[in-house]
Parts: sequence; structure tokens; C-alpha cells
Amino acid sequence: MRIRTSEGRHIFLRIAYLQCTTEACGWSVRAEFEMTHELSPSGMPNPEVYLPSANGDLRKAALPGAGQGSPSE
Repeated sequence: MRIRTSEGRHIFLRIAYLQCTTEACGWSVRAEFEMTHELSPSGMPNPEVYLPSANGDLRKAALPGAGQGSPSE
């Protein structure tokens, strides 16, 4: 997939239009990318921007390798 185009709708929402990179396929989709939680605080906070802090489960899910399971599973 590749992003053909995208547009900002809100500071926390972006709409993207994606296409399959296999020319014969022709599949294309519309996707919405929404920021919902802050995983770590900014070093340069903007008082006009606020997202709720992520809980421990969300923070763990964002770690590299999260949800992949161990090789013995």
C-alpha cells in the first residue's frame, strides 16, 4: 500500500487515501488516522493541545514487539 494523498481535518485527525502498489490490483481505500492518547509528554508542551494520558496497557501495546508473542507460542 502507498498513501496517494492525505488531508488534515483536525489537529488530531488526518484522512488518507491509499492504493495497492501492485498495478494490476487497483485496490484503493480511505483511512482515518486519529490521535487518541499521549504515550509520553512533550518536551515542548503546547497549552492549546491536550490528549488524555495513556494507561499502562496502552503504553505496553506501543512497545516494539508488543503483541507478537514469544517464539514458543
